[in-house]
Amino acid sequence: MSFSSAQGVYRHIVLFQFKADAPAAKVRAIVEAFAALPAKLPAVRAFEHGTNVSPEGLDQGFTHIFTLTFASKEALEKHYLHEPAHQEFVAMLGGVLEKALVVDYVAG
Repeated sequence: MSFSSAQGVYRHIVLFQFKADAPAAKVRAIVEAFAALPAKLPAVRAFEHGTNVSPEGLDQGFTHIFTLTFASKEALEKHYLHEPAHQEFVAMLGGVLEKALVVDYVAG
């Protein structure tokens, strides 16, 4: 199945759970670095982020949420995931990230 902009934009949702001993300054630096990616990678059409504020208690420890919008799955795969700026960002996560959850969908 091919995903195209005719079907809706392609959303890339990323959730992070940081290790309990992750320094607050390092977490801030990671959030700032993630927020800087759209300026470096024009394939990102929109970006927003925040921290979990849900009262439901179903977050499973995920605290930081990032939503990126792309024109298509191909834009994500060819002009984001393997780009040096993204790879440098991913390298920052070592030692402080407990787990990540990534889901993509085509907006309807």
